[in-house]
Formats: sequence, C-alpha cells, structure tokens
Amino acid sequence: MTAASGQGTSETGLRVDRVVTHGTFALDGGEWEVDNNIWLIGDDDEVIVVDAAHTAAPVIDAVGGRTVRGIICTHAHNDHVTVAPELSEKLDAPVFVHPGDQMLWDQTHPGVGHEDLADGELFDIAGTQLQVINTPGHSPGSCCLYLPEAKVLVSGDTLFAGGPGATGRSFSDFDTIIDSIREKVLTLPGETEVYTGHGDATSIGAEAPHLAEWIARGY
Repeated sequence: MTAASGQGTSETGLRVDRVVTHGTFALDGGEWEVDNNIWLIGDDDEVIVVDAAHTAAPVIDAVGGRTVRGIICTHAHNDHVTVAPELSEKLDAPVFVHPGDQMLWDQTHPGVGHEDLADGELFDIAGTQLQVINTPGHSPGSCCLYLPEAKVLVSGDTLFAGGPGATGRSFSDFDTIIDSIREKVLTLPGETEVYTGHGDATSIGAEAPHLAEWIARGY
C-alpha cells in the first residue's frame, strides 16, 4: 500500500487525493491480486471517501482528522468494500452503496447495513456538489461520481484508460456497460479527468474516440 498522493485541486480549496492499497479481489470462485485506488474528495476540513479497499489504516491516515461526510462505494465487489464497516466505525461516517449491488455487498458483509445511493443524488462537499451517476454493466449498482466544478469523474470500475470495466463475471453485462458509458459518461465535457478504480487516470476526451473499437472487440 502507498500513501496518499494529490491528483487535482480547485480554486475553492477542493482537492482529490488518491490512496492505493493492495489485496485480493474474489468472485465466482476466483481470486486475483489487485491494487485499488481510493479517492478522497474534500478540503482541509471535510472529505468524502470513495471506496474502501483492503486496508483501513492508510485511508484513515490520509483523512488526517478531517470530518468525513460519507464513505461512498462505487460498487460492491469485495475489493471496493473490504473495510467499509471498519472505516464507518473509526471515522464515524455512513457507508453508501447502490441497492443494485446488495447481493454483492452481502457476499462480503452479510447482515451489515448501509445507506442507499440513488442515481442523480447530490452530496455537498467542500463548497461544491458531487453527483451520483448509476452506470450499470460492471455490476448492476455500479456508480460514477461527477464533480462538474473540478471537471473530475470518479469512474469506479466502469471506465478505465483503454476501455470499459470487466464484464465476464456474475452480475455483469457488456452491452449494458457500453450503454452506460455511451449515454452517461462520454457525454461529459472532453476535458473531464477520469479517476479510475484501478490504474492510471485518463480523460473523457482521450477515451471517447475509441468507443467503436471497444464494441468491435467485445470487451
């Protein structure tokens, strides 16, 4: 795992920091070692934590005593929610998961409650608003989080540098993720930076020209 690193800032003091943690993604009887991006959206006083992957300590260190307004999970695959209940307790903050992913949440945290995310829901943070965009395909409840003022989209596992998230496992569908990306993601301004669930950042402008290629290759 690595310490937080800055990604973007705005004139209002809003910034987006990244924490990377390492662990295991498990689904359909398979296991894969993965590095996950956890995004902290806020300013010097308050923050929203996006995803809760693998290990709580580096996230808590990156929060640094700020008020945590919520822990938003872009989807409920185990590697994105591993320590959500632990973070909720230690940071005194609610966890938000889209109800479309309840069955995935229950695989990791059966019987543990959370708040529900809704498509179009707005969160106030650091003098601006974060908008929830439900983008099913990688999973039914997958969501992206859009910060228009900062020109940032936190895409979870819906969109990466080079194409859509994986759809070859349970509860996923390629045609559905393509529809989500085409209709809800690539319609954003081209200069929008895309902060992904794994790997390097990209932009809407860099990815939009390649949609037809992704459709043709089928992944």
